[in-house]
Amino acid sequence: MSLAAKPGGLTPLVPPIRCNPAANHALHPDHPWIRVIRALTGLIVLTAVVQKTVDATLPGNDVDIPQLYSEFTVQGNLVFGLVLIISGVRRRGVLPPWWDHFFGGLVLYLVMTGIIYVVLVAPPGEPWWTLDLYWPQLVHHRLAPLVAALDWVLVTRTVRGPWWRPVAWLGYPVVFLAFSWIRGGLDGWYVYDFLDPTLDGGWPKVLVATGQVLAAFLAVSVLVHAAGNARAALAAGKTAGSRIPRSSPSF
Repeated sequence: MSLAAKPGGLTPLVPPIRCNPAANHALHPDHPWIRVIRALTGLIVLTAVVQKTVDATLPGNDVDIPQLYSEFTVQGNLVFGLVLIISGVRRRGVLPPWWDHFFGGLVLYLVMTGIIYVVLVAPPGEPWWTLDLYWPQLVHHRLAPLVAALDWVLVTRTVRGPWWRPVAWLGYPVVFLAFSWIRGGLDGWYVYDFLDPTLDGGWPKVLVATGQVLAAFLAVSVLVHAAGNARAALAAGKTAGSRIPRSSPSF
């Protein structure tokens, strides 16, 4: 199967674009403006990670470097930044078939990062968007989730996800919870207060909060999955499958 770029520099997508060709070609992931936005946003996200890392070495900082990289926010944004840069410098045709599914998982994690920060972590009364906020926090809890969501619903994709994709996306959050509790049990430091059983309310309060968070993850995961499949249907039609067809694509 040949995925050589056609005139204009756009690699044929697999499955091919069958619906709304003008709009979907305009939002093709190989378009220079989309690639530039992705790469620049990825650089900003990674620069914010570097800034947090440098600050973690300073006296009086709330966390040290191992604690910093134990945060869901930092882990998710680190991978998201790298994925954005790769998506910006590589054409879609040379990326693996599972790339869109992987990207969708990151969309879930970044959107939930923003939601959980606002609901459970942010100081009371903190505005949703303010330049007075520590700039890496602004990038990781506001800009990155917004870019992830917009990329997912706007940029042309033709691969639909299978029904079990939302459940598969929950694998990382579940592993993260186990890691956080094991780590906290060993050194007494819990990455987030709502995961800390040594605070008022103990394990019952932690388990209730965790159940609510996982339920929210599942609900948002289903929404992200549905949005991704709806976007694929707008480009490839409702019959577009999640597997790459054997026939050569048309553009």
